[in-house]
Amino acid sequence: MQFETGRTSRLGNREINQDRIIVIESDAGSLLVLGDGLGGKPRGELAAQTLVDSVSESMSLLTLPVEHPKKFLHELVRRAHHDILMVGQEQSPPITPGSTAVICLIQNGVAIWAHVGDSRCYLFRSGIPLYRTQDHSYVEQLYQKGKISLKKTYDHPMRNYVTQCIGLNTVEPDIEISNEIELEVGDVLLLCSDGFWEPLDDAQIGMGILEGNLNQTLNKLGERAESIKYPHSDNTSAIATRIISLQQPKKDQDVTASPRKQKKNKLNSAISDIEEALKDYGDEMEK
Repeated sequence: MQFETGRTSRLGNREINQDRIIVIESDAGSLLVLGDGLGGKPRGELAAQTLVDSVSESMSLLTLPVEHPKKFLHELVRRAHHDILMVGQEQSPPITPGSTAVICLIQNGVAIWAHVGDSRCYLFRSGIPLYRTQDHSYVEQLYQKGKISLKKTYDHPMRNYVTQCIGLNTVEPDIEISNEIELEVGDVLLLCSDGFWEPLDDAQIGMGILEGNLNQTLNKLGERAESIKYPHSDNTSAIATRIISLQQPKKDQDVTASPRKQKKNKLNSAISDIEEALKDYGDEMEK
């Protein structure tokens, strides 16, 4: 598979950037990770950094594609949750940091993602958001229950209150995992923090990433998000991958074939050579 990847992470009107992002790519696939440390809690940036460190450590022992991707993603998030709790207890004095988490795995021509909190994953096709994660937030719950309108979600006073996170407490979060989604060339997977998606609507984002360099586009969208919320803009982070080719890497048959299969291939080749010789020189041999 071939990808074009872009990323941005901006401070906004904050003293510390508590967002963390990472992309791990290979010929066989890609893994995108984003965490947004919880504001109002101690060391949110430590929690988000621990998320990307935990995933990086896990991936150093694996290669893509992975078997059982749903189980794989669930374990990545679960392990990061416990790593954050452990890192928090190692501080002096001990603290309980927390973070959102969204991870997208792209392999074998499909995408699948896991998330906790209100950082989002989108799949855009021709600029249209076909899929996106459903926020684990108090306001999203009100909207889904029909208690508030979509318009009121934009300026609700508890808009940034998340109902699920990793770290923070010993109870494991409810990790939501998507189904596998078949990809097409040109599809864009986007992961972003609420500082990125909240000031922008989905249509703005989709049209922005439809064409052009993803890195430049994400920086422009991040700058726009900051200016809309100025002077109260949040950390603004996003990573995106555009599918350039779905072709899987070719395997070296000579290397991957078993010794028995290699001998059989050589025997078949020798038989073919003999048959060709008999065909070319058969008449002379009869004389």
